[in-house]
Amino acid sequence: MKNKTSFLPKEGEAQPSRCPDNSAFKQQRLPAWKPQLTIASVLSCFFLTGAFCITVGVCLVLSANSVREIQIDYSDKCSDCSKLRENSSNWNKECQCSVNFTLKEGDIFMYYGLQNFYQNHRRYVMSRSDAQLLGRNVNRSYCAPFSTYRNGTPMAPCGAIANSIFNDTIDLFYNHNSSVIQVPLLKTGNSWWTDKNVKFRNPDSYNLSSAFAGTARPPYWQKAVYLLDEEDERNNGYVNDDFIIWMRVSAFATFRNLYRRLRRVRHFAEGLPAGNYTFHISYNFPVARFKGRKHVILSTVVWSGGSNPFLGIAYLVSGSAATLTGFVITGIHLKLRKKKTYFQKQ
Repeated sequence: MKNKTSFLPKEGEAQPSRCPDNSAFKQQRLPAWKPQLTIASVLSCFFLTGAFCITVGVCLVLSANSVREIQIDYSDKCSDCSKLRENSSNWNKECQCSVNFTLKEGDIFMYYGLQNFYQNHRRYVMSRSDAQLLGRNVNRSYCAPFSTYRNGTPMAPCGAIANSIFNDTIDLFYNHNSSVIQVPLLKTGNSWWTDKNVKFRNPDSYNLSSAFAGTARPPYWQKAVYLLDEEDERNNGYVNDDFIIWMRVSAFATFRNLYRRLRRVRHFAEGLPAGNYTFHISYNFPVARFKGRKHVILSTVVWSGGSNPFLGIAYLVSGSAATLTGFVITGIHLKLRKKKTYFQKQ
């Protein structure tokens, strides 16, 4: 059989226009590593992979189970407010309720949770304007059906996601002896750095209210976007942490979002002490129409994050599958080797 170089033109002969150069790369003469897969190497790969995944999975599951959290469903405990919010004409009426509970000490992160709220619907996910959220085209948006009002006034921010923002206000109080102390909580620093500094920007203007001139708040909002945080001007507009966190939609109907973090000062320098606490809730977000539920979650965190065993279970399943595959291959190999030995004896 002729080798590849025999097909190349000799010196003095005309070289075809489409003939590749006589190089190691173009003539496929580069050295290559071709592993020889033996039964020992294949089984070692499967068993080592299985052992690694199972070990990591066990560590992640144990870590997730060590997280201490308390979850309070206040959908029924604030039933009067829930009935009030079902009538849209009562949007400007305030309604508050309180929930008492007992807590063990710990460094606390506060989350709000929603159940049966489908943020993954295609039309819902697409109803947003990333250009507007970057501070461009404030007066022009493409996020129907919440783009403009009937008189042509554009909404800022526009879209179904922004319009349905979670707007309950939750304050935490510590009942210490005969006094009631409000727990200091951090409003900022809760969103992803890339979201806060890259994906969301306020329009360039000397005054934030003038930057949104000619726009109107979404129909379900109680205040304009530049008034979301009246205590901190740097946490207003599109860079408001609560707004940024809400705009990162969930893939599941039941989810939780980070709401506040504990500020370690005075009585809470070492975390939340054990004792009796009270949630004061300004009830604004209706859930009865879509048969949803609302929760407040107080949770600690560990090196692997919060109380979510999914990643650990995924590692355990992968490791078990790799180990089981290794045993199956071992059984098949032993069976075929016995047959080969039997025929050689014949």
